[in-house]
Amino acid sequence: MLKPGGTPPPSDLLVGLGAADDAAVYRLTPDLAIVETVDFFPPVVDDPWTWGAVAAVNAMSDVYAMGGEVMFALAVAGFPREMSKTIVSEVFRGGRDKVAEAGGVIAGGHTVVDAEPKYGLCVTGRVHPDRILIKGGLRPGDRVFLSKPLGTGVITTAAKNGVASADVLAGAVASMLRLNRVAAEVARDSGAKGATDITGFGFLGHAGEMVKASRAGLAIDASRLPILPGTRELAEAGQWSGGMKRNRRYVDSSFGADLTIAPSVPGYLASLLTESETSGGLLFSIAPDRAPSVIDAFRRRGEDCWEIGSVLAEPVIRVNA
Repeated sequence: MLKPGGTPPPSDLLVGLGAADDAAVYRLTPDLAIVETVDFFPPVVDDPWTWGAVAAVNAMSDVYAMGGEVMFALAVAGFPREMSKTIVSEVFRGGRDKVAEAGGVIAGGHTVVDAEPKYGLCVTGRVHPDRILIKGGLRPGDRVFLSKPLGTGVITTAAKNGVASADVLAGAVASMLRLNRVAAEVARDSGAKGATDITGFGFLGHAGEMVKASRAGLAIDASRLPILPGTRELAEAGQWSGGMKRNRRYVDSSFGADLTIAPSVPGYLASLLTESETSGGLLFSIAPDRAPSVIDAFRRRGEDCWEIGSVLAEPVIRVNA
């Protein structure tokens, strides 16, 4: 939307401030557009390599959420002056390794002195202008899929509080380290139009963005939602991040009576739907005639995916038991 006193955006800016999405997209030629995004955050785990790697995967997910491929990235970081150079080096190495796994390269960056350490990436990708995935691409009747389990926010919070077991944390780390590259490829090849990645605003926060942008609704089957091992026990023990209640207030204020969660949905799961996620999966929709092949396409590539609901004509969110 053009702000007062502003100038019209160039026609080649295909996705920008006018319709908020996961990344900006700018067309260079009729068959090539660049995807640009930036994301960074404080440590989510103790191990520096893992933090850098997770932050990189999380940042690159915005490119994948647009249906793009990663080309290169610039590091964005802030570290305390007294932080060990060995730790800093490991953070950068983690990011470099995951960008390389995505087929890209770290081409530079910028670092400042900061009391609270932060690390992330400014990522450049590419996509065909006719194959862009957007939050506003939900179509009534489509089937809805999620490419990673929920629970990373609960588990990393519990880890910070010293109450997450090593195997439960390892499961969350493995999920956070998994690129959404396969998810983007399958979604794109299956004819998806709508997609987003599940991160800090939680499942319902990001699903709600798709609903508003698409003017179409979602019916979610709570029993089909994938949950990381150990999540339920930690959630029932109250290991919520600070973002969970803020996210729930936002979703409630945005949708009011247009959001309904069936009373039979377990309390921990209803709360988990607004818990912040780190480096979560892609949420995307596929036409019903092509939906049956999606799970098999993931399995052929050695990954899992879950069909969790459908797209409604009315812009509401219904979470069924």
